[in-house]
Amino acid sequence: MHISLPDGKQLELPEHSTALDVAAQIGERLKNDALAARVGDQLIDLLTPLTDGATIQLLTKKQLEETAPLFRHTLAHVLSQAVGEFFKAKGFDAHAVKRGVGPAIENGFYQDFLFPENLSVEDLPELEKRMNDIIGRNLPLERRDVGKAVALEQFSYDPFKVELISEFPDFEPVTFYQQGDYIDLCRGPHFPRTGVLPRHFKLMSTSGAYWRGSEKNPMLQRIYGVAFATKPELDEYLRLLEEAKRRDHRKIGKDLELFFTSEAIGPGLPLWLPNGATIRRELERFIVDLELKQGYQHVVTPQLAKSELYKISGHWEHYKDDMFPVMKLDAEELVLRPMNCPHHIQIYKHSQRSYRDLPLKIAELGTMYRYEQSGELTGLSRVRAMTLNDAHIFVRPDQIQEEFKGAIRLVQEVYAILGFTEYKWRLSLRDPQDAEKYFQDDTMWNDAEAQLRQALDDVGLEYFESPGDAAFYGPKVDVQVRSALGKDETISTVQLDFLLPQRFELEYVNEESGRSRPIMIHRGIISTMERMTAFLI
Repeated sequence: MHISLPDGKQLELPEHSTALDVAAQIGERLKNDALAARVGDQLIDLLTPLTDGATIQLLTKKQLEETAPLFRHTLAHVLSQAVGEFFKAKGFDAHAVKRGVGPAIENGFYQDFLFPENLSVEDLPELEKRMNDIIGRNLPLERRDVGKAVALEQFSYDPFKVELISEFPDFEPVTFYQQGDYIDLCRGPHFPRTGVLPRHFKLMSTSGAYWRGSEKNPMLQRIYGVAFATKPELDEYLRLLEEAKRRDHRKIGKDLELFFTSEAIGPGLPLWLPNGATIRRELERFIVDLELKQGYQHVVTPQLAKSELYKISGHWEHYKDDMFPVMKLDAEELVLRPMNCPHHIQIYKHSQRSYRDLPLKIAELGTMYRYEQSGELTGLSRVRAMTLNDAHIFVRPDQIQEEFKGAIRLVQEVYAILGFTEYKWRLSLRDPQDAEKYFQDDTMWNDAEAQLRQALDDVGLEYFESPGDAAFYGPKVDVQVRSALGKDETISTVQLDFLLPQRFELEYVNEESGRSRPIMIHRGIISTMERMTAFLI
């Protein structure tokens, strides 16, 4: 097969050759120095078979930062091996530890375990020592592809691996990676050997994590680690972490008596103390007054509705797992609302609308509910009951551009008043490869995405595109604001929606006295009162 290099040079190699084979053909030194490779936008390891016609860039220590997802993933395997050796030293057999998943994540990695006995934070330094010892052994990582039956036999002692392997198609090979006597089910990619891993890592914490994220499954213990290409990066991260603890809104909220949660009421349901309620009230007055000046009409709608409302909207299909259970009353099924938009649609439908009535801007400080798992709840920033600065603008097709740009300008005005200077605009699009996630109408999606691009271009904003982050009913513009700790948080959202007006059969009387369908613009300027307060303090 033929492989291309970045300089255009062509290499001819046997079928199923790997990046390591490419490095070896170029030279012995590169074979020893290569850590990973890039094929297009994809990072691969040196053992992954290449396809004919691929263009490959070999990566060495000079590009160590680019390889971070790989060395972090490999460090998760090193941690897993260290844990096995830790418990073996305590007298447990080699199969006593059961393992869940262990991916690379932003800034580091984690690994889930079911231990034969509890492991505490005090054990983490010992695990770090064992990890450094494994790195020092310079163990090669070997990739093996086997049949499903062989894989099931290999991991017959581990119910979590058996569950994962059982989901493989019978004809698809199962991939293992092995280093020394440690072997794990994994697709990769990884570094070629442990000895080339950067030692700039630290195990940070342990926590509980349900297997596959479901409360119906066993609770595993998760160990988190951070890892960087250089020591200064690790030191800076740890410094920022200490600063984050000092600035943690939960600590400030306690010190200033802003809010708290009560065991008697439940997690994720904060109570606002007088000081916090004052901050919230000022935020509410600020945004409502601004919206009223811009022609928004504020309403109040129920926090409870029939489940059928959300089945029509599509939220039932796409958000049911994040909704609280149905409440049955007589012959009705009622649910706590996860979104405000179906309620605002009912406001629109309350009266016959004319083209002269549009744009119609309906706004509300609407309280919504999300069934967040208890382990994911965090102070005010991740809660189960939240009040969103929400609005929906019903427009004619000829008004889309002006009203969308008006919402963007409102974001800019609010940010100027609040003193936000570091933020970026993200155009969130659908991922055509994940069709089930979105409403199926290519014409609608293409039109909506083109409309948003034009609005952003007309306002003169710099933005980046993010396929896969659109809502199920349409594309959106998200505004990510840099926090005092350097983290980007999505605060504002403006979305274009052709779908819900269609599902709810919305109409207005057009200039020819016929019937036309409006388009909806969903927008939230300062997020929820809870999240914005957490961000500000």
